[in-house]
Order: sequence, then structure tokens, then C-alpha cells
Amino acid sequence: MRKKRVKVNDLMQKDYTYFLTEPMGRNFSSGFKPELTPKEMFELGVFGGKYMTDCTKEFPEDWFKNAKLCHEYHNPELNYFGINASKPLSYWKKKGWIYHEDPRGWFQWYCRYYMGRRCPDDEYQIKRWKAMIRHISQIKKHCQKGDLNCRRKQRQALLHWAYDSRIL
Repeated sequence: MRKKRVKVNDLMQKDYTYFLTEPMGRNFSSGFKPELTPKEMFELGVFGGKYMTDCTKEFPEDWFKNAKLCHEYHNPELNYFGINASKPLSYWKKKGWIYHEDPRGWFQWYCRYYMGRRCPDDEYQIKRWKAMIRHISQIKKHCQKGDLNCRRKQRQALLHWAYDSRIL
């Protein structure tokens, strides 16, 4: 595959450039099998609709066609489970979880990874994704299968990490 150059200019990054070296949605690292695509996540409702509203030009237009977005503020009612399951960016920064090339966090990394970018932070972010399995275990332990009202905050958090918690 020929490398495709992507140049980013949005509210959080100016003149940032990266290259797509893999086909979109393919050639993921072994063991990294997200259940939802970025497009599906946007359509379901994640991050209160506010996440990445200023950088839609970076990604396929199709991802945002039916996305639940709110350009003005974080609106938990737009989330699939209608609940806030987000921590502020300052929390993520304080924990040291923000990679300098992805200042918005894991989901921005995932969108770029899905697009075909590979970077030095991939292994770390995939490790963080795998750690979310603990929430799946909690839902399975404490909820009836298909009871979407049980542990809604955990279910929404799992959606933020590309796990389809609707099927648990």
C-alpha cells in the first residue's frame, strides 16, 4: 500500500502530519479486535456528542453522516445509554494516558489507527483497550444478559472503548 499523508489543523493540533500505512479497518495488531468501528460509535452516541466535532475533515465524511454530535457542549443525552461515562481531559492528562500525537486521547488514537496510521504508541493503547475487559466481567457477573438498564455507566464506558456492551 502506498503511504497517504494526512495533515491536521484543528483546535488542538496545528500542522500535525501523519501517514496511513495500512488499509482502513484492516491489519490490526494481533489480539486487538474492537467490536465497533469509529463510524458505529459515532452513530450509537459516545462522549456526549462533543468529541472531535472540530476535526471531522480529518476522517471520512461517512463517519459523521448519522453521528450523534453536539458542537456546543458535552450532552450525555446523546450517549447510547443516556448517561455521562466520561472523565475530563485534564484527568487523562494527569494520569499520563495522553500520547502527544493524539491530544484528545484513546478514541482519537483509535480513529487514526482504524484509518491506517501506525505509531509508537499503538502497543500501549491496545494494552489499555484490553484492560477494559474487567468491565465486561462486572456486567456479566451482576446483570442478566440483555438487561441494558443494568450498569448503564459501565456499558457506556465500554462503548467509548469500541466494545459493544449492548450484546452482553
